[in-house]
Amino acid sequence: MEYFPAPLEKLVEQFARLPGIGGKSAQRLAFHVLGLPESEAQEFADAIVDAKRSVTCCPVCQNFTAGGLCPICSSPKRDGSVICVVADPRDVAAMERAREFNGHYHVLHGVISPMNHVGPDDIAIKPLMERVAKGGISEVIMATNPDTEGEATAMYIARILKPFDVRVTRLAYGIPVGGHLEFADDATLMRALEGRREL
Repeated sequence: MEYFPAPLEKLVEQFARLPGIGGKSAQRLAFHVLGLPESEAQEFADAIVDAKRSVTCCPVCQNFTAGGLCPICSSPKRDGSVICVVADPRDVAAMERAREFNGHYHVLHGVISPMNHVGPDDIAIKPLMERVAKGGISEVIMATNPDTEGEATAMYIARILKPFDVRVTRLAYGIPVGGHLEFADDATLMRALEGRREL
């Protein structure tokens, strides 16, 4: 039995399709949108349509941009000899928040995942190989997540970049800052020991 008019039900269904939004959250968002003045609701709808129409991928790094090169690829202050490979544009934002990396990025838009039928040809590995093949790259940093798919993707890319004589590194990971050894699992402790460095 439908409790709400069909257009409201449809709005709730659309919000519920978003990742991380359950039925109650979708309902809350739909009611919020209905409570907006018409001009604000139109602004909201226009922002969605405008982003969908105008946001494209940077022809160099595959990160999102509003046309042409992204701000990172077009910046003369960045070190173009180092590429940090990430799975998702959100990962670029996370790396930039740290304010430690000054090189360029390459966004794969996914990871190799045989269980989900995602192979090497389904993500942006070929453009990365083309960038490295042009020369001028001294290091490729693999910054995919430390899970099964992220590890498989990092290992695959490291293997196909071997012939290019470029240094391929992996982000270190292990015990988080503020964490306690007693709560760390075996794999995390092993990685922390492998990635140890001199003080």
